[in-house]
Amino acid sequence: MDIRKNEALFRRIYGPDPAILEKQYHRYDRLAKQHTRYFGDGEQHCFSVPGRTEIGGNHTDHNHGRVLAASVSLDAIAVAAKHDDNRVVLYSEGYDGPFSVDLTRLEVVTAERETTAALIRGIAARFRELGYRIGGFNACLTSAVLPGSGLSSSAAVEVLIGTIFNVLFNDGTIPPETIAAIGQYAENHHFGKPCGLMDQMACAVGGIVHIDFKDPQQPLVEKVDFDFAAQQYRLLVVNTGGSHADLTADYAAIPAEMKAVARALGTAVCRDIMPEDLLMNMAVLREQVGDRALLRALHFLGDNERVTAQVTALKAGDFSGFLQLVRESGNSSFKWLQNIYSGNDGHEQGVALALALSEQYIATVGQGACRVHGGGFAGTIQVYLPESAVPEYVKQIEAVFGPESAMVLNIRPLGAVHISDI
Repeated sequence: MDIRKNEALFRRIYGPDPAILEKQYHRYDRLAKQHTRYFGDGEQHCFSVPGRTEIGGNHTDHNHGRVLAASVSLDAIAVAAKHDDNRVVLYSEGYDGPFSVDLTRLEVVTAERETTAALIRGIAARFRELGYRIGGFNACLTSAVLPGSGLSSSAAVEVLIGTIFNVLFNDGTIPPETIAAIGQYAENHHFGKPCGLMDQMACAVGGIVHIDFKDPQQPLVEKVDFDFAAQQYRLLVVNTGGSHADLTADYAAIPAEMKAVARALGTAVCRDIMPEDLLMNMAVLREQVGDRALLRALHFLGDNERVTAQVTALKAGDFSGFLQLVRESGNSSFKWLQNIYSGNDGHEQGVALALALSEQYIATVGQGACRVHGGGFAGTIQVYLPESAVPEYVKQIEAVFGPESAMVLNIRPLGAVHISDI
């Protein structure tokens, strides 16, 4: 395999830095050799799917709101080859043995919930339900989108598996938006996690994407053309650590409370609330749903509109206006949405601490913005800084949260990619 034939494509995926490109070539070569070792010689196909970062719309998608997201330079990659057996065998780096799925059995298997096997089975099942072709393949997978990084590692893997089925058995004709929806279906019904569609859509489509979930069955997806690198700014995600294991109730309460407000006003989701109705009935609603639910509904209404304003700012080249909206979103998440730390554990407040340190640093620099990233309570924050301010910030933040806790990201213009010329 001569993966270096694809230099032009690799530059679009990973950037022009020769050292980074060489590291990526080695990564693919190593995975291809591993595939040969496990499965023998034969035609190999390479695939890459990016992780994603949420740029705007914190906890808006599950109430049919708008989000702004982007694919990033960290990705999950696979080397795959189809075969005549009706089975998928996938080796994933970090696991002792392969995941093996018999494609003649596509019903939900309770015992494999929350495993990669469940995702493979669920994706294959949905392909068949929608009338697409499936077949057996052998694959090796490795991912730089680490679990707990807040960059949607599971969504990247789902889109990666769907893209393999698409290319090997459907000539790559299935749109990326459909591949994203298939990944969400697998995660909801087979893996057992009630996720929204934002993560998969951003990973599949690539670049900066504005997604409107007013009709969640047919979300509107718009690519936004904007060059972050040209602003001489860098986008960072800081992993503050902390376990998500005991936070299920915290996460579930956010959509539940928002929807409780909507139901009290005669609608199903916050997207259908009229702001004047919410304000007019505030006193009565306090008794029905409680103050925190009202605050979260107010956050939804504000952040949903901020996404539209962010898209407008980026299209107009108004980066300072965009950063101001990032600050406003972060402020709303902290005060109104209240997903910065769990009310059940006042001892652990890593996200709040990282935001405090970042705000202090930004104040000394005089430029930048920060906000909670993704679900919240534990995990990651997002930071925008001038390039010149990044090294000192990384030094200071990693002194608190540990080596490699600050990840400097590039916005990747491409979503799921089949690297065919090998």
